[in-house]
Amino acid sequence: MNCFKYKTYTGSIEISLEDNCLHGKILHIADLITYEAQTVDELKAAFQAATDDYIAFCAEFTHP
Repeated sequence: MNCFKYKTYTGSIEISLEDNCLHGKILHIADLITYEAQTVDELKAAFQAATDDYIAFCAEFTHP
């Protein structure tokens, strides 16, 4: 399986022929965080942005 790695997180890379796009989700976490894009470079950037947002959310939620 092809995956992205960023910080300590792993993200999936999926192809939707139906929707003509790429998508994925952050793996091995209790929450569902997804991202999508039209190109691999855009998908990688979307994964990294989603990861950064998730880290910020977790920090805010655990330390308000």
